[in-house]
Amino acid sequence: MTVLTQKVMAHLQAIYHEGQTEQQIDQLTATLIETMRITEFAADVVPYQNHWSQQDVIMITYGDSIVCDDERPLVTLSKFIDSYFAGINGVHILPFFPYSSDDGFAVIDYSSVNEALGNWSDISSIASKRRLMSDLVINHCSSRSLWFQNFIEGKGVGHDYFYTAELDDDISKVVRPRTSPLLRETPTANGIKQVWCTFSHDQVDFDFNNPQVLIEFVKIIRHYLDVGVNIFRLDAVAFLWKKLASPSINLPQTHEVVRLLRTLIEHAQHDAMLITETNIPNSQNLTYFGNANEAHCIYNFSLPPLLINTLITGSCLYLKRWLMSMPPARDGTTYFNFIASHDGVGLRPAEGLLEQDELATLISTMEQFGGQISCRTTDDGQQKPYEMNIALFDALQGTTAGKDELGLQRFICAHAIMLGLEGIPGIYIHSLLGTRNDYLKLANTSHNRAINRHRWDYNQLVEQLAHPESLHHIVLKKMTELINIRTAQKAFHPNATQFTLHLGLKLFGFWRQSRDRNQSIFCISNISNQVQLFNVNELNLITDQTWFDLLSPLKIEDVNQEITLEPYQTVWITNHE
Repeated sequence: MTVLTQKVMAHLQAIYHEGQTEQQIDQLTATLIETMRITEFAADVVPYQNHWSQQDVIMITYGDSIVCDDERPLVTLSKFIDSYFAGINGVHILPFFPYSSDDGFAVIDYSSVNEALGNWSDISSIASKRRLMSDLVINHCSSRSLWFQNFIEGKGVGHDYFYTAELDDDISKVVRPRTSPLLRETPTANGIKQVWCTFSHDQVDFDFNNPQVLIEFVKIIRHYLDVGVNIFRLDAVAFLWKKLASPSINLPQTHEVVRLLRTLIEHAQHDAMLITETNIPNSQNLTYFGNANEAHCIYNFSLPPLLINTLITGSCLYLKRWLMSMPPARDGTTYFNFIASHDGVGLRPAEGLLEQDELATLISTMEQFGGQISCRTTDDGQQKPYEMNIALFDALQGTTAGKDELGLQRFICAHAIMLGLEGIPGIYIHSLLGTRNDYLKLANTSHNRAINRHRWDYNQLVEQLAHPESLHHIVLKKMTELINIRTAQKAFHPNATQFTLHLGLKLFGFWRQSRDRNQSIFCISNISNQVQLFNVNELNLITDQTWFDLLSPLKIEDVNQEITLEPYQTVWITNHE
């Protein structure tokens, strides 16, 4: 028995310790290894390897965020990336499969590319030039899928893939991010069934108690590896395993499934990665690192609300407190940092980190800046704000006192902070382009998240980017400069040392040191709308080295000198280019 076989078998025994015989576990182990095409001679995975560096930056986009007449959107996207985002070496294309709702997250067919976007050749072409992240929508699929139609008919592939409950079952403790009823009444050939729907009644949840569902997803993973996918984003994975009379979130079997998938993926392609999308309180989110044997990366979901709060209040109290509490990621794992995405700014990850009055002020300020607030239903039936839906540029157009003229500076400051932090940065395409709230799309769809899902016409966008005075030109130029500087610094390796600096509440700072200890960078941002003076002696710089700012012509001539930081200015003071 190989080491891999022993590992997979141990995972499966932990997942299916009830309901599966030893012989069934043996057969399932063999099936999964064969499905992933891992030979018995495959070398064992070297643990705690980092398959990333400071050069990794991932752009997040829909396949049709930019469209051009008479051209497949994936071809347009690839052309645009090559022309304007050359310094970005990774791209996360949000679900590019046939779907029925939720802008792609209700997948009809996992084996096909949405014809409205392109084909598998287009996907492979993008993957040949950059690391490609793809969603693995593993918790649920579309109610219009063939699998669910077979469930309704009671025969064929998928007829036993979905989780059901009874109306009198105890589901009172179930944690959900939506307000719709959990159970969907569905007439089937076998009578009325109550189908579990964590998100919407068009998104029907899988039943991983059935090992055949696991086999199906391993087949999907193998297919995606074959077409060039290198990073797998496990969408909504926290809800994967269900159990009555429980919260049905973050259950032990869910963590074990993640561990199993990591084992299989690493042995099939050693540098492939798993990233867990778990929009939950920070302490729960961190558990998806496991012991460096679950997710390679976890989304740093607490960063967006805390950073926005910092910049609109002019106080880094909560952001600094959070950063000091974050454990350094072990080798083989790292954080995925982002401050904007296709979804809204989640508020659950701020639970326990921001005071209630601070949250209330944050929410009301975003509403003043044109944002929408989405709610979820709590255990006691109350409606509670779940996320803020707003374009990041608009979210940073002012402070709690109202809008001002420093929005661009505030926006760039947010990204300078994010790009310096421990972890891999992910940047939403609309942040790179300075896209504003899309009120027309919001009105046409009545979906709050549509406000931050603008679709650009290629020619109009290119025209905007050609004008030096255009906001979109200015934002892309400044963002490109930041990214190019960041990717050249060894101290910004995702696993380089990080310590929080204590510089008061108006200056947010942290220190990064390269893994070879040759480079230090002190990242200091004025997060207020007033000029701040800062004495360099607070950094205890080594006096026999030359120190300078990577973002400006500033040189440190005297380790006791005082420097002036303009509102929302960031300096990256280093001793080594």
